[in-house]
Amino acid sequence: MRLKNVKGAKDKIEASKYVMTEEKFNGEKIFEDDKPLYIEVGMGKGTFIYNNALKYPDINFIGIEKYDSVLIRALEKQEQHPLPNLHFFKMDANNIDKYFNHEVDLIYLNFSDPWPKDRHAKRRLTHPNFLKKYDHIFKNKQEIKMKTDNRHLFEYSIKSLTDYGYKIETISLDLYHDDIKENIPTEYEIKFQSKGYPIYQIYVKK
Repeated sequence: MRLKNVKGAKDKIEASKYVMTEEKFNGEKIFEDDKPLYIEVGMGKGTFIYNNALKYPDINFIGIEKYDSVLIRALEKQEQHPLPNLHFFKMDANNIDKYFNHEVDLIYLNFSDPWPKDRHAKRRLTHPNFLKKYDHIFKNKQEIKMKTDNRHLFEYSIKSLTDYGYKIETISLDLYHDDIKENIPTEYEIKFQSKGYPIYQIYVKK
């Protein structure tokens, strides 16, 4: 996917009090309280993470994104209607274990890049290399919730997660045709579902 450049995005992101960057990171906790911490790796424009923070004020949320052109859209939402339990971190997911140390309660992986070619499998966010990084950032129990429209990535992720020791709590092969009690959509999800594509979802624990 080719991302459009947004003029001034980098400067606004670096100056914002709502965004931590790898350069600005000083080892201190982003939130001072001890609420549960949920993170979304690759949050895009932030629709999902913002609406979660709005609905669940007793949980802290951090949206992780490396691209200025989409992170700026999430930042605009936060600056227009600030939520105290929401923050952003501009970083490459490959470095996630350098900035979180046994403090995360749940990870969201929503519509991640499927990296369809086998030679790129190590770049998938459910590859064992990433699962090892998540071991370092989880506090106690390890919980991952994943949504995607890509069947191949979904099937790969089921095997990768279960081989790594995760147990499936819930699974859906067509989220919008199942009896879902609660679902906060992402911007991609809204787009794909409107075209009739099935949305796959899995929730695992370890």
